[in-house]
Amino acid sequence: MSDPANHPAAPAVKPSNLNLPNILTSLRIALVPFFAVALLIDDGDSIGWRLTAFVIFAVAMITDKIDGDIARKRGLITDFGKIADPIADKAMTGMAFVGLAIIYANPWWWAITIVVLIREWSVTLLRLSILKKVVIAADQLGKIKTTFQAVGLSGLVLPLLDPDLPEWLQTPCEVLFYIALALTGIAVALTLISGAQFFHGVWQQRHALRGQPQGD
Repeated sequence: MSDPANHPAAPAVKPSNLNLPNILTSLRIALVPFFAVALLIDDGDSIGWRLTAFVIFAVAMITDKIDGDIARKRGLITDFGKIADPIADKAMTGMAFVGLAIIYANPWWWAITIVVLIREWSVTLLRLSILKKVVIAADQLGKIKTTFQAVGLSGLVLPLLDPDLPEWLQTPCEVLFYIALALTGIAVALTLISGAQFFHGVWQQRHALRGQPQGD
C-alpha cells in the first residue's frame, strides 16, 4: 500500500464565481441606477418614489450583510466577490450621498459628500490594487461606520420632511430626520477616522515588506 505521506495534497478547488453571494452582489450593483431614479424623480418631492428608493436602499444594505456572511460560512469567497462587493457597497452609498446633496442643495452637504466619496473610493481602489500583496482586513471601527451609515442614510432617504405628510406625522418624522442626520454625521466622522487608520495600516505593512529579504 502506498504511503499517503508521499503523495502531495490535492489542490483546493476554487469556488465558482456563479454562486449566491456573487449573485446578490451583482443584484446590488444593478439596483444602483434604479435607486437613483426613484430617489430623484420629481426632484425628490414624490412620497411614493422616495419610499420606493428607501426599499431599494434597504434591500441593498441587507443583502450586503447577507452575501458576506454566506460567502464566509460556505467558503464561497472568490476574486470576483472581493472586487465586486466593495464596489457595490460604495456605489449604492455614494449614490445616496450624491442624491441627497442634489435634493437638499446644501453646500455643506455637497462638501461632506465630496469628502466621503474621495475617502471611500480611494480606500476601495487602494485595497483592490494591493489585494495580492497586502491584506488589510476590515476593522471593527469600519464595521461600526458601515452600520451608522446604512441606518442614517436610510432615514434621510425617507420623505420625513415632506409637507404633504399628515399633520400628526410631521413632528415625529421631523424628529426621526434629525436622528438620521446625527447618525449620518457620526458615520462621516468614523469614515474619516477609519480611513486614516486604513492608510496607516497599509503604510505599516508595506514598510514591513520592504524590510523583508527578497526570495530568489
